[in-house]
Amino acid sequence: MTQKEALNILKTGVNVFLTGEPGSGKTHTINQYVSYLRRHGIEPAITASTGIAATHIHGMTLHSWSGIGAMYTLTDNDVADIAKSRYISSRIKKTKVLIVDEVSMIDGETLSNVERICRRVKKSAQPFGGMQVVFVGDFFQLPPVSMSKREGGSKFSFTSSAWRVMSPAICYLTEQHRQEDAKFLEILSAMRRNEFGEQHFEQMRQCLETLEEVPADTVRLFSHNADVDTINAKELTKLITKARSFLMADRGPERLVGALKRGCLSPDRLELKEGSAVMFTKNNPNAGFVNGTLGTVIGFDDESRCPVVMLRDESVLVVKPMEWAIEEQGEVLARIMQIPLRLAWAITIHKSQGMSMDAAVMDLSRTFEFGQGYVALSRVRTLAGVHLLGVNEQAFRVSPEILAKDIEFRDESVLTHTLYEQLTDNELMKRQKDFIKLCGGRWDNDVEHSLTKMGAHKKSKDSLKNKKGKSEEYAKHLDELRIDHKQAYKKWKEPEETRLKALFHENIPILEIAETLGRQVGGIRSRLKKLGLIGD
Repeated sequence: MTQKEALNILKTGVNVFLTGEPGSGKTHTINQYVSYLRRHGIEPAITASTGIAATHIHGMTLHSWSGIGAMYTLTDNDVADIAKSRYISSRIKKTKVLIVDEVSMIDGETLSNVERICRRVKKSAQPFGGMQVVFVGDFFQLPPVSMSKREGGSKFSFTSSAWRVMSPAICYLTEQHRQEDAKFLEILSAMRRNEFGEQHFEQMRQCLETLEEVPADTVRLFSHNADVDTINAKELTKLITKARSFLMADRGPERLVGALKRGCLSPDRLELKEGSAVMFTKNNPNAGFVNGTLGTVIGFDDESRCPVVMLRDESVLVVKPMEWAIEEQGEVLARIMQIPLRLAWAITIHKSQGMSMDAAVMDLSRTFEFGQGYVALSRVRTLAGVHLLGVNEQAFRVSPEILAKDIEFRDESVLTHTLYEQLTDNELMKRQKDFIKLCGGRWDNDVEHSLTKMGAHKKSKDSLKNKKGKSEEYAKHLDELRIDHKQAYKKWKEPEETRLKALFHENIPILEIAETLGRQVGGIRSRLKKLGLIGD
């Protein structure tokens, strides 16, 4: 299923599980849907399974949003007490669309608890009280923490009663937008299909190195915090340069600020020295970095006193504080400010969640749990960035349960695609219009006429191009197109081309480059071809 097709299904208001391999565009698709809802006056509740994931999306954890906090097993009285909370009740009553990111890390019991609370607050027998629920994630990634920490283990969310009653339409994205390393993508795909063979294992063996051979500033991935803290502290102590400390600033209720701090990868007190290996903890492609970009502190700016970091491509940035926030219904409830860096000689696999890293050192010889190798490897952008200290065959095996379920998800996605493909453009638009009105949003036929089935947008554009005499109609089409692509069909200028080249050489996916520059993917590809950076 393409991103466009999944987006059109989301717009009809059905419950959806949006999934796909790394680089298939899950985040981009959900961001497009959120923008669409906001254009129509609907503010979705954006949540995630963990604090780390929540900070990436300017949302809050599902636990916090629903009021269950750290509770695991809820009695009927517990549900009633939570529903009585004016703050929680008001939040849930307002919600028409609930988005849950990184759903793989939510266990079945927790999901069912949230569903019960939503029904109780909304006084409705419908699943989740009748709101649209959108799950986003990949079950090949990190499993629920409770599966290993609670006695007997807890099941994946797709085994829960809540998942069964909401019966989400499966949208399995199959396009691949990370084009920089086809060989590596094939290795990861083979692991997902349980087709990892000797040829793949041999390719991974070629990544084996000794610790002395690994580039000194390459981050090491570990499964435990203790290993990470020890290595980072030890390496920082080795530097004889003067230490500089940067304290986090915060604003908002203590409880929400605390949640932001727990989810933020930059520490409350960041201590840096010239020579420190660092990793960026936030996305800012316009400034030249994304979450996971690696670099080295080469000094401190005289005027701002902020760290000066040299990236792998030898570009130099003055890194200034950035904001992390919790937003609800368009209002900022709490915020923290910190330099978006962390020491990066080492990091846990868990805290690398959501990152796309330039390179990483990992030892997969001691990997015994299903999926650990896949999770670690899928954090890295290219095979050249994988530095293995050890490896065994178990590291490349994934959970048999997830393998079987993934086949089901793919098959169900085909059925979903077939069902919606049978709808005419008018039928599809009517469903989308009815859902917007049901949510109390605004609908404008003129804005939506080109946003129906895959290809309708292109046909509309081609049709208008043949009628350039109708200048007002053509200008109106461009205005609509530029809602999502601000620079679409505008003349390229030298500074923008320079930025395009920099992003391309940083191995940023073309889809993310398009989003950053406000242009369409086709326009980005055409310009890259003209500049001789990619072939036909």
